Amino acid sequence: MAADSDPESEVFEITDFTTASEWERFVSRVEEVLNEWKLIGLSAGSVNPEKGEYTSGTWGEKCLDINFADFKFYITHYFLKQECEKDNGKDKLEEDSFPLAMQDLLCMNNDFPPRAHCLVRWYGIREFVVITPGTNCEAIISESKCNLLHSSVSIALANSGCQVPMFVQIQQKWRRVYAGECQGPGVRTDFEMVHLRKVPSQYNHLSGLLDIFKAKIGCNLSPLPPINIAIRFTYILQDWQQHAWPQQPPDFDTLLGGEVGGVEFGKLPFGACEEPIRELHLATTWPHLAEGIVVDNDVYSDLDPLQAPHWSVRVRTADNPQCLLGDFLTEFFKLCGRKESTEEVLGRGMPEEEGKENSDISSALSKLTEPAAAVPISKLSVSNIVHSARKHIRRHRHTDESPLKTDVLNSVLLYLFPDAAVEKSSESSRNRTAPTNTSGIAEQEKTPDYNLYQHLKSAPSDSLTYRLALCVCLVNYTYGGLRAVAHLWQEFVLELRYRWENNYLVYGLAAGPPDLHCCLLHQKLQMLNCCIERKRARDEARKVLEGNRGRERKVSGGGPSNLPTAEAAAGSTREVSPGKSWDSWSDSEDEFFECLSDQGEGEAPHAEGDKEGSKVKAEGRLHPQGNMTLLNSTEPLYIPVTQEPAPMTEDLLEEQSEVLAKLGTSAEGTHLRARMQSACLLSDMESFKAANPGCALDDFVRWYSPRDYVEEEVEDEKGNMVLKGMMSSRMMIPGNMWVEAWESARVTPARRQRRLFDDTKEAEKVLHYLAVQKPADVTQNLLPCILHAAILKLKEEESVEDIPSVKKSIQQAISQASKLLHTLSHDYKKLEDFINQLMALETAITQARSLKAKFATCEGGTAEDTEELEKFVSSLLEDPEVVVLGAGQGPAGSIIHRLFINSQRAALLSPMEDEFGLEKKPGGGSNKVPDFPPPAGREILLRTCVPRPAPYSKALPQRLFCVLMKEEFRLAGAFSSDTTFF
Repeated sequence: MAADSDPESEVFEITDFTTASEWERFVSRVEEVLNEWKLIGLSAGSVNPEKGEYTSGTWGEKCLDINFADFKFYITHYFLKQECEKDNGKDKLEEDSFPLAMQDLLCMNNDFPPRAHCLVRWYGIREFVVITPGTNCEAIISESKCNLLHSSVSIALANSGCQVPMFVQIQQKWRRVYAGECQGPGVRTDFEMVHLRKVPSQYNHLSGLLDIFKAKIGCNLSPLPPINIAIRFTYILQDWQQHAWPQQPPDFDTLLGGEVGGVEFGKLPFGACEEPIRELHLATTWPHLAEGIVVDNDVYSDLDPLQAPHWSVRVRTADNPQCLLGDFLTEFFKLCGRKESTEEVLGRGMPEEEGKENSDISSALSKLTEPAAAVPISKLSVSNIVHSARKHIRRHRHTDESPLKTDVLNSVLLYLFPDAAVEKSSESSRNRTAPTNTSGIAEQEKTPDYNLYQHLKSAPSDSLTYRLALCVCLVNYTYGGLRAVAHLWQEFVLELRYRWENNYLVYGLAAGPPDLHCCLLHQKLQMLNCCIERKRARDEARKVLEGNRGRERKVSGGGPSNLPTAEAAAGSTREVSPGKSWDSWSDSEDEFFECLSDQGEGEAPHAEGDKEGSKVKAEGRLHPQGNMTLLNSTEPLYIPVTQEPAPMTEDLLEEQSEVLAKLGTSAEGTHLRARMQSACLLSDMESFKAANPGCALDDFVRWYSPRDYVEEEVEDEKGNMVLKGMMSSRMMIPGNMWVEAWESARVTPARRQRRLFDDTKEAEKVLHYLAVQKPADVTQNLLPCILHAAILKLKEEESVEDIPSVKKSIQQAISQASKLLHTLSHDYKKLEDFINQLMALETAITQARSLKAKFATCEGGTAEDTEELEKFVSSLLEDPEVVVLGAGQGPAGSIIHRLFINSQRAALLSPMEDEFGLEKKPGGGSNKVPDFPPPAGREILLRTCVPRPAPYSKALPQRLFCVLMKEEFRLAGAFSSDTTFF
């Protein structure tokens, strides 16, 4: 006992009440956030929101993180963005003003908004703050924690003077249960909520809910102030058996069947394989009802949907419905990620067979390089060797191993090369190939979408490359996937080699050099066509020359006399074709031949001898250059026939630029770079010297680069003003490349010069490039074309349906695709997202088509009804909810009513009963089968203004929002009370 009484042994606990607790810190942090967001002070004086503004207006949102000890919360401020009203000078007194939220409780302009936060729908408020648990935090379930949070909100609102309502989310998040409070000067509104899984039987109708509301407000006045009632019943239509979407199922077994948007070669399919509209929600609304006007209890109800004064409809679309165009694009895009080569996909023959075939080809190539061959060169060509190897492989391959069936392959190749149906051996077919193709292009150029390929870097819509992309896409999806694509590509390359070896132009390509606006594969095919054209021109000219020599030998003494005649004929041809270059007119040039290097050397001494003495005969003239004459004589200045510069594809240009860049900036490197770039200049100088004997460099510059020849008026010895010309300053620089090239240029017409463009070498490079392409490389090269085709298909289908939002989205997609496809290396992640956008556009078009089929006007409908239905359908896709004009009696309402009747009969009656029922009552008013199913959801809104808590208190707004569904019962109440004396 002594020890216990010892003062030193006593332990004192000292509690420092000056230290803030975690709860106080939380409340203080909430107040700081409210101050930071400037939510302090009065919120009265604003006008009521306009009708439908909650849906059409813009909602703002601010969010911050706050902590209660180690528990994380999100505090979010939601508000409707409204234009600030000008101060009219009539400021209300503080004691007479209610918070803005209390005014919104009674506003009837925005009941049942289709697109808004759930608290906006339940309470009708335009601004509020919500505190919710963090993402990975547990829900606030215990009553003590809920009360603690609610108390924190009350203290924060009271301390800060904020009149914006504040809510806290309690219970599990999926239940969407909130408790909140709004404080004003002398008033307070408590926001309470009840959430149950099942609807209590006594509250399954309006009369029971009115009893709850009256009991809650506890008003003792008699008579009770009138209660305003707004009711909405929602009916769901899911059965579309009587109105299927307008899309026949695809028939992929037919080779060239034209079903489902066209699955034949040359067209992409379009449309949904399933119903794109999942549900139709019909909301029937009674916006303003009084308590005694309508009866709705457990025995009887006046709430007939056909009698509702207000109907509105929304549609629920299917989640990612299967659409044909999207499937084709997706499967095509998947090929871009495959790594297998064509040989790995198709397989090789036996090793010994491969060695034998390789030895045959190598011996054939060695024989091709021999200077003289005992066998005709055509029989030893690479083309014949490849074709023989191809036949050899086919003999050892079973028929069922071929990825593509013969009839399918032949149909594809005939679509790609329609000129193959004509006998290729005839000269007429060769000459008709190019003109037929160019005429088709000329017709296409008139359409506004023809030049779209330049924006997308793809290929013209009538070109071989574009058709090849469509065929590869179809073959991949329908006829065997990767192996079928590899097989088709192998046959395509063999066909190109056959055409090169036999001088047949490739059909479906515009004449001229490769178009750098197109994809690389299209440029390669154009390059091959250029090679074939040059080769044909050379062969044609050689035949003409050999024919002329044969005629000269037959005519006695006619050799020398025929030469000027032929030259004159060639000259006349050049005269009537101004601007025609050497390669384009050389087909009919009598004396055209390909000059080898030794023949070119032989020309030089002859030309130099002519310079020294006798008059030189001019060669290779095209036509005079206006009235210009040579500076050193009175002879007219002639434009020469020149060689065309070598056509180049973008990869060759890039390769050339890299080579030139590697030469560096030294004097030697700069000089070498200039010499490499002056090959075409040297050729043109030689042609100019041959066409204009006795000319000087100044004459060449006057024609070739007029800006480098400056003419000025000067006074001569006699005092007359005359024009005197001189070279520009850059041409006068010592060591100028032009001067050096002019001095080294020989007098050689274009037809005797070495070729600037080696068509044989370039053609083999192109064919090798195509042969080593993997299926993935092919699809990557063709991807711009298939996206081009998809966009054109979307534009075509949209023009039929006329959907403004889709039209705008397509234009945005074109701009986006232009940026994605013009890069050197494609970003395939972004391209995948872009394909998903195109699929979404296809889905939107199919949804519009389905709705138009369901809401089509009946026979005998007026033009006004048709126009109204068209607007109604277009609005269904654009707006979250569409008002039905005339409710159940309007044209759209009648169709909706009929849809529900058909759905009810299909669900509740057997086919025989349905038939007899329809015969007896065509209007559908049968007592046995109701026109509408039970409502999927019922929403009842009760409002009044009564004094609380005492009869002498201020009359304040009271509101109760009720939701009755099959598995949900919710009451969201806002009850205001006067706190002046309480």
